[in-house]
Amino acid sequence: MQPSGVWATAVGVARVRALETERENPLFRDPLAQAFAAAGGLWPSSPPPEDEAARRRRLAVSFSIVVRTKFLDDLLLEASASGVRQVVLLGAGMDSRAFRMDWPEGTRLFEVDTAVPLDFKASVLRQERAVPRCERITVAVDLREDWPAALAAAGHDPALPTVWIAEGLLIYLPEDAVELLLARIGAQSAAGSRLGLTLGSRGVIERFSSDAVPGSAASMWVSEMPDDPVGWLAGHGWEADGHTLRERAAAYGRPVETPPQREERPGGLISAVRR
Repeated sequence: MQPSGVWATAVGVARVRALETERENPLFRDPLAQAFAAAGGLWPSSPPPEDEAARRRRLAVSFSIVVRTKFLDDLLLEASASGVRQVVLLGAGMDSRAFRMDWPEGTRLFEVDTAVPLDFKASVLRQERAVPRCERITVAVDLREDWPAALAAAGHDPALPTVWIAEGLLIYLPEDAVELLLARIGAQSAAGSRLGLTLGSRGVIERFSSDAVPGSAASMWVSEMPDDPVGWLAGHGWEADGHTLRERAAAYGRPVETPPQREERPGGLISAVRR
């Protein structure tokens, strides 16, 4: 089964995570990432022939994937430590957190995505004989459809706090779909719920997608973060903090050497709490 469309980018993300896992001092370890990348035809592989500008853009995207993965790992650990036992991964793709992170007893993790990527993922997991470290529940539904009903049918309890993760997702959704997604998340979130989002920084579509190869991730980007992401999320009932990739990278010991091309506003990485 060859990946195609938006979900194919999840295999590319797995390749980046596999490369990070091979580093001497990785920010995280993802033992399944290489298997996902190999099944999708991206491992082993070398970067395609490219000019210097394309190489810089590719490395920037890879860097952002590594930093956001670490950021959301930490958010999930903090949520678990606070007592949250429901996790929902929206557009789960090749996320392997159910298998690679240590979860408290009683944790239920829901992976929401369409059937095709979930089936692809299941075949790799069977091949690898992977065993989840929590109760893992897959929910095959398109996020443009009534996914809250499907999630409820799978056992999600909106009366209990939930930690929601939308990683590398919102940038592919038009603004009205983003607003609907946030409204639906809010309607299913009890007090004490947590939210982790990644948002396309202002100007990223202009910088990356103008000459992107058709079918590549950047060519499908349509949504950037609002001017005031913290205020935007407050309007949806969340108390949020925004961070830049550069700021988080420095905190993780991976400082960016080059100066920013333009003013960087906090908000590319979001953590939020439902009060």
